[in-house]
Formats: sequence, C-alpha cells, structure tokens
Amino acid sequence: MATDEEMPDANGEPDEAHDVLPPPAMLPPPAGPPAGGGAATQSSEQPAAAGFIADPAESAGTYALPAAAQHAQMLQEEAIKQVELRRRMRATAVPVIDTDVRATLRQLGEPVTLFGEQQMERRARLRKLLAEMDEDEKVDKLGEPEPEQYVQPTVQKEKFYTEGSPALKAARLQIAHWSLERSMDRIGSAKRKRESPDEDEVAEILETVDLTRKVVSQSTELGDDRPIWACQFSPSGTELATAAWSGLVKLWTSPACQKTRTIKAHDNRITGLAWHPHAGAPGQPDTAPILATGSVDMSARLWSASGQELHRYLGHTDRLGRIAMHPMGRHLGTASFDQTWRLWDLETGDCLLEQEGHSRSVYALAFQRDGALAASGGLDAVGRIWDLRSGHSILALEGHVKTILSIDFSPNGYQLLTGSEDHTAKLWDLRKRKVLYTLPGHTSTVAQVQFEPNDGYYFMTAGYDNTIKLWGASDFKMTNTLAGHEGKVMGADISPDGSGLIASVGYDRTIKLWAPSS
Repeated sequence: MATDEEMPDANGEPDEAHDVLPPPAMLPPPAGPPAGGGAATQSSEQPAAAGFIADPAESAGTYALPAAAQHAQMLQEEAIKQVELRRRMRATAVPVIDTDVRATLRQLGEPVTLFGEQQMERRARLRKLLAEMDEDEKVDKLGEPEPEQYVQPTVQKEKFYTEGSPALKAARLQIAHWSLERSMDRIGSAKRKRESPDEDEVAEILETVDLTRKVVSQSTELGDDRPIWACQFSPSGTELATAAWSGLVKLWTSPACQKTRTIKAHDNRITGLAWHPHAGAPGQPDTAPILATGSVDMSARLWSASGQELHRYLGHTDRLGRIAMHPMGRHLGTASFDQTWRLWDLETGDCLLEQEGHSRSVYALAFQRDGALAASGGLDAVGRIWDLRSGHSILALEGHVKTILSIDFSPNGYQLLTGSEDHTAKLWDLRKRKVLYTLPGHTSTVAQVQFEPNDGYYFMTAGYDNTIKLWGASDFKMTNTLAGHEGKVMGADISPDGSGLIASVGYDRTIKLWAPSS
C-alpha cells in the first residue's frame, strides 16, 4: 500500500504540496480555542496583515508583502528604471546642430521648443525622448537610419612648414652665425683644458664641490611687503634684482645687499625676471636696457638702468610664466599659459616667433649658453628642445609626472636640468637623449634649478620645503642643504663672479645670501 507521500492526485501526478510539507507527525498542532471556551481566536487574515507567516498546514499559498516593503520595492524598481534610462541616453546619438534637433523633434510630433528652452536643454529633451522609445517606434517615426560610411583617414607623412617673416629669417641667420662661433670657442676651450699638462680638471672639480660644503647663511634682508617670486644676479655679479608679487622690482648691491633702486614694473604679480647679458658693461648710458620682466597681466617689459620702460611686448592671450634673455642680447623669450612661447625682437618690440607644441600651458623657458637651442617646459609635464636656427623640435623630455617649473642648461652645452612639481629634479644628457639621474632630495615642489654658471661643476635646486640643496654635477651627490627660510623658497640664483655666492627669496618676503664660510 502506498504511503501518503506517494499517493497520486486525480490527474495521476504526484501532489506538490505533499512533496514540500513534512510528514503529519512533524506538523505542529492546529491552533484552536482554549479549553473551557476562552476568548475568541484571531482569524487567519489577521496574522498575514500584521506581517506574520501563517501556519503552512492551513494553506500552501503565498502572502502579500507588507505595505512598507511594497513601497521600498517600488522605489527600487523606479531607481533601476532611471539608471537604465540614463544608460540608454548616454548611448543615444542625437544631432549637434540646433536646426537638426528641431527637425527631429518635428518628425517625432513633439513641440519644437518650449518656453524659455535653450539649445542644450532642447538637445537633452530630444535625447531623453529617443532613449525612451524602442527601435520599432524609432523606425516608424524617423525611418531607417542611413548606413555609416567608413572613411579611411589620411595620414600626412610629409613635414609641413609655416612660412615665417623676413625678420624671423634674419634672426635665425644671426643666431646661427653667433652660436657657431660660441660653440667652437667652448669646444676649443674644453679641449685645451683637457690636453694641457698644467690643468688638472679633476682636482679643480673636487675643490669646487668641496667648497659648496662650507656654504652658510651670510645675511638676511626683508625685501618686500608681499612674497618675492624671483631673484637674479647681474652678469657681473655686482647687483641683485628681485621681483615680487607686489609688481615691484628692486635692485640691491652684492654682496652688501643694500637697496639702490625700486621700479614699479607691473600693477600685478611678476612671474619672470631676466637680466640683459650686456647690462653693466663699461660706457653704457642710462638709457641702455638692463633687465626684462613678465607678469600675469600678459605683458613683458624692458627696463633701462634709470628705471624707464623702453618697450612693452604684447601679444600673449593669457598670463606669462618665466622669461629668458637670449645670450646674444637681441631677443627675449616669454612662456605663457596660452600654450605657446614667443621670441621677441628687443629693439623693435616685434614678435618674431609664436611657437606651439605643448598640449598645456608653457611655464619654463631657457636658452643654451651658445644660443643655438631653447628649452621649454609646461603643465603637460613634458620638456621640449628647440633648434632656434631651423625651428625644429629636436627632442622631447618625457619623464616628469607633473608640471615642469624650471629649466637650465649646463655651461658644457649638452646637459640640462629640470625641476618639477613632482618633488624631483632630473638631469638630462642631450647627446644620449635620456635622463642621466633623478634627484629625489626635496619633499615638495622644486621651484628653481640652476647650474653653476661658469663651469657647471655643481648645481642647485630650491623648493617649497623651505630649503636649497647643492649637488655635485659629476657624481650627483648632495653636498649641502641650506635651511633658513620660514616659507617656500620661490627663487634662487648663483652669482657668476665665481665667489660661490648664492641668493634666495621666498614666500617669507626675505632675501637671504649664502656663501662659503671661508
């Protein structure tokens, strides 16, 4: 005889209720009235309405969710629909031109425009309408979409040139002749020093680098009412110029650090400062140019020894970064946040070259001592080397991960130093076309880098960690750390007179002079 679990139903199939319910012996006793005729029992609907599960012996059916749970389920379903709608809206292509948007709305039978609706709002409304429609409905109202025709892109493999002005051609010829003579003199001097029995270059390097270990603070002077952004020694080393966020340029004697002149150069922050290479030459009149400044007011200006403005260089469409004077003394370079750097004629004030090439703002600029090359660096973390004689970009310096803030060429002509917001400085070899060494000595932004201007036996880095660090150029070892500023070191310079004198300025508005203790 078959058991209860194996009994077929009227259709000859096993009863599903018997498959899921436990044997009768295991079921709890049915609820009934208390003995002796107690209070009336609750109906079977009351526990379900209160959120309780009924006795499975009474019914094998399911019960509706409580009202709160139903509301939460509706909210979740609506949120899922909105997410799906946004996904479809992102994948929906709509016309860009407003006339095409209006025409599509007209085809759909929708209002062409609503009261106060702008072009972007109209396009967003069309996108939502198309996302809510299925493909059949789109075909009924808009017709079959035209198949896209793939057009093979044309790759231009030939170089193209932008025709320059006759003045630029003449400037390139002048730079070429002048730089060739300078490079021949530099190479000849290096050969004579290497071959001469009286010269011991290794001992000279060791003596110079050893002198940097003795550099200590010599004097401190309050330089301005606002942070001082840049400082630079004159070509003879007898004067120091400082430029501050107040727009003032001040000239100081060196090494006494006595103020001699104040120039109201700009009405806004100064971002670049450069001495003329012939400033202070014997017999120069007071009207001769001595230095140039750049500012966030998008202009660069040339100043005479008497503080008179000689020229104003206008043309950039955004604020300027650093500026540099070409060593020949006839041209000025300016870097700008308009993603270009420019080459200007100092005498006429004409813009000879507007050089593009960076994908973001250009901040740093420097010229090689021979005058043949220029280096630029910007917010795209890439440095570029330009041949001023031909206009070609001959090398991209890729290695920094953040903005390049400072660039300087070594006196040997083939090494380059860059400082970056990524807390590092990098030493590059232009002959090997790669990084020689990465200097991780700072704990914050490296704002200024510079080689010793005479022989390049050592170099300097200054940063926002309030310190200046000195390094040997042959072994890349740190020789000294100059600490004393109470704020960011924003600018620094090494005197070209060979005394080892170093000037630094910063956010604490002070000028500090450093020199060997001997």
